[in-house]
Amino acid sequence: MSNILEQFDHYLKADGPAAIVTREPLIPVEGADGVLFPSTFASGDGFPGGYNIDGDPNGENVALVDSVGSQANRIEPLFAEADHAALVPQVVITAGVKRINLLEAGHRAGDAIVRCSSLQQELHDAFKALLDGDATSLAKIAPTSLVFGVWDSRDTQAKMPRLIASTIRAYNVRKLTRSAQYWAGGSSNPVTVYDDENILGPIKDDKDRKERSTSGFTHVPATGSHGGIIAKGGIRRDATLALAALKLINAGSDADSTLKLRRYILGLALVAFTKLPGGYLRQGTILISDPDNQGKTDEVYANGSRKPFTVTHEEALKYAKDAAEAFGVGESREVPFDAEKAKADLAGKEAKSKAKKEKK
Repeated sequence: MSNILEQFDHYLKADGPAAIVTREPLIPVEGADGVLFPSTFASGDGFPGGYNIDGDPNGENVALVDSVGSQANRIEPLFAEADHAALVPQVVITAGVKRINLLEAGHRAGDAIVRCSSLQQELHDAFKALLDGDATSLAKIAPTSLVFGVWDSRDTQAKMPRLIASTIRAYNVRKLTRSAQYWAGGSSNPVTVYDDENILGPIKDDKDRKERSTSGFTHVPATGSHGGIIAKGGIRRDATLALAALKLINAGSDADSTLKLRRYILGLALVAFTKLPGGYLRQGTILISDPDNQGKTDEVYANGSRKPFTVTHEEALKYAKDAAEAFGVGESREVPFDAEKAKADLAGKEAKSKAKKEKK
């Protein structure tokens, strides 16, 4: 086993690569000129809402197709699948009839659903230890928080950067709109049976029309809504495994324990990095590798030199299993959500807000 564990130690050395970087050209499943639908975002801070497109709307621009956070949330559940589940503790929070795996929690170990469970004190202590330079306890409870990043923003303020960052962008895009109207089989007018006075009576005013449309009792034309984009400059997924950040993870001052911990987290990171998320992003958007442009993955060093990265997912998985055994995977368990803790959390937040207003 020792030889297998040592095979990737060059990634952990000070003179080793600073990062592993991949650039993967993608195309819509329909073809390079197919329509795809990027993420939409709420308005705020001067942003009108909708697609996030930077640059000239009709010239050189960049559209965000899938964000870093979204990509992380797509990749992380990999560790709940059968072939990978034994690599990490399977921590499930139960709330009534719902069961939420920690791997599905948006903020990982810092998520409210975990903070307001019987794990609260244990996680508090783990985050405090992290602040003191020992990530062992957190790795025993939520090791993927060390891979995809975590911030205990509601309590200790402990923070770990993402080791894996993946983003999909489209370049020089043409923005489309679409309109829709339900029509009765070939007739020239939409169905208006509910406007019959003998059924619901005539529509009295705009308020009545809105209430009927909300309930599905009248037609509502949809015009000029988001119709996707065509990426004239191509689509690309850029992903980075930040080895320089991994080398900052410690298990206190014990060198042997630190090496075991770093190997364990490296194994998880390599498994995730070599099996990036599948092609389905959302309705109307399935992206696949561009058969005419396969892209490349490199080990990038601090001096700027590059070497091809050739580790396969199978090799990464074998290494990760051995590294996990050497480190000792934490306990899998099922813990209840504590409504009283949630209420106390909300009450504390309200009290702080009130005190802040009174101080002003």
